[in-house]
Amino acid sequence: MSRKKNDSQLYGAKDIYVLEGLEPVRKRPGMYIGSTGVDGLHHLIWEVVDNSIDEAMAGFASNISITLMSQNRVRVVDDGRGIPVDYHKQTKKSALETIMTTLHAGGKFGGEAYKVAGGLHGVGISVVNALSVWVKVEVCKDGHMYEQEYERGKVKTKLKKAGACGGSGTAVTFEPDPEVFQTIAFDWSKILDHIRQQAYLNKDLRIVVRDERIKENFLVYSFYFEGGIGSYVRYLNKYLQKKHETVFYAAKEEKDIMVEISLQYADDLSTREIGFANDIHTPEGGMHITGFRTALTRVLNDYGRSNGYLAKDEDNLTGDDVREGLSAVVSVKIKNKELQFEGQTKAKLGNPEARGAVEKVFGEAFVAWLEEHPGDARAILEKVILAAKARRAAKAAKETILRKGALEGMTLPGKLADCQSREAAESELFIVEGDSAGGSAKQARDRRTQAILPLRGKILNVERARLDRMLGSEQIKNLVIALGTAIAEEFDIGKVRYHKIIIMTDADVDGAHIRTLLLTLFYRYFRPLIEAGYIYIAQPPLYRIQKNREVRYAFTDTERDGIIRELQKLKIEKAKNKEDKGEDSTVEAEEDESVPSETSGEIKTKGISIQRYKGLGEMNPEQLWETTMDPEHRIMKQVGIEDAEDAEHIFDVLMGSEVAPRKAFIQTHAKSVKNLDV
Repeated sequence: MSRKKNDSQLYGAKDIYVLEGLEPVRKRPGMYIGSTGVDGLHHLIWEVVDNSIDEAMAGFASNISITLMSQNRVRVVDDGRGIPVDYHKQTKKSALETIMTTLHAGGKFGGEAYKVAGGLHGVGISVVNALSVWVKVEVCKDGHMYEQEYERGKVKTKLKKAGACGGSGTAVTFEPDPEVFQTIAFDWSKILDHIRQQAYLNKDLRIVVRDERIKENFLVYSFYFEGGIGSYVRYLNKYLQKKHETVFYAAKEEKDIMVEISLQYADDLSTREIGFANDIHTPEGGMHITGFRTALTRVLNDYGRSNGYLAKDEDNLTGDDVREGLSAVVSVKIKNKELQFEGQTKAKLGNPEARGAVEKVFGEAFVAWLEEHPGDARAILEKVILAAKARRAAKAAKETILRKGALEGMTLPGKLADCQSREAAESELFIVEGDSAGGSAKQARDRRTQAILPLRGKILNVERARLDRMLGSEQIKNLVIALGTAIAEEFDIGKVRYHKIIIMTDADVDGAHIRTLLLTLFYRYFRPLIEAGYIYIAQPPLYRIQKNREVRYAFTDTERDGIIRELQKLKIEKAKNKEDKGEDSTVEAEEDESVPSETSGEIKTKGISIQRYKGLGEMNPEQLWETTMDPEHRIMKQVGIEDAEDAEHIFDVLMGSEVAPRKAFIQTHAKSVKNLDV
């Protein structure tokens, strides 16, 4: 008790810190931008651009430009009204300085400056200022150019006039702080994708993006879409076979909420639903998506029954049935003072009234559209009814093929060499190509924590197959049982038996194909495993390089060349050392610096033996363990999903039923492929 009393006496007012200005942001940046990694870095751009888009939504801006400059600087310019620069009575500073240096200061909390806006609830531009080593703001207003500079959230120069200007607008140039961000490297593709998305959502807005980081090769993209989110849906379906050509579109205001929805069905098994609230992407959905799904299911069931597509005694279509093959964009714009997001980074919309508004607007418009487009309505109903039949068939298949508890892993497949541990956190499953490699892996493994499941040949391409056909595949059934998670609506990630699921295939065309088929399976039916970071790709070495008793492994051609040169250099140095000591040396002092070209099997270069591994079966168990399976020395790639929309496109193109997009993809990228193994 006395020790605790003494400790309490040491804890006093001096230990209470009051963070002023933007200090909270620098202390805890993740609370404001999500992370200090790649996503957080790009969030700075989004916040500045969002302010410009807010001006466009308010009807005052029609052009925005984003420029990536040298020295990791970004410049965003709009032709809106310009940030106010007059004196602010409450803070006794200019309105510009107040906005730039004060959290929760802006024109979005009251009044009529912004009826609809996104941004970080008034903290966006100040957060960018706090997390930048340097910021410069230029405002054109009332014929005068004003400018002010900041350093790490603090004022560097006074607000001053910098000459005359025409029109109005704001330019913000910032340089992210290397003390805050792990790596400062802006991703051009990521920026283009985000800006393209924003241009779709604001059909009267032109956004130009420039990359001036490489002086010799400027890149410029201009985005302007007259069709708005209708064009966005066409973009989502550009690689797919459409079930109906007419794209549904509706826009209407309901109780101070502007609802805008577009959709189209494709001959596909996956669903693409993208939600926005005040132009902010909500990847986790929310009330607007819930309202859309409810209305979609109700309208298609009602239309199906009233028009004879569904029999009276037939079960209703489910939400999953009506969303199969659907591409939809749902955008709501809510008055700023009523906007509610779950979480600071706005992943999910929480406004209950958004659900009712979307359900009413979409429900009424979709009913009318189906009546006006009977051919399109027939195509949609045939699609969703087929999905319902496949769902029922899959359910029957699970009950008859897998029987009691099989999906939960009570009856493990005979091919599986399971590990001894029952702790999923330390257990690993190696999915190995072929019985030969599987045999080596079983001998090489650590039996306590490593399980081996050999696959015979190539598994079914699930991009083109429904669940009932999938479960008829012995290979896929064995894998599902081994994982222990079940599949489809019974999937439960909490029952996964391994926290590392490692795809280990040969380094050739067949191995790459098998790896792609497995990744397709995981992405379509076990996506939570990828999102949890449980899926890995093993990286076996391509070469075994030996000189005398020294053995080295190379994972790339460049690494192989470096090892060869290193071994040749050592040989030369040994020869020279012997000569310097006056000893007789039979080693040639000059070596041929040529490096062997890509080849199969074993070759020799001046006493150096080089073996090219084409298959895992060429390694003995000891080599497989020390190069590919030993946790202390192996190299593995963790599979992640940085952009779900891009992933959808890639899987649709590479694994879908449409040949033309795949052919175009191959023709476009063929020249960039190195060391093509044919």
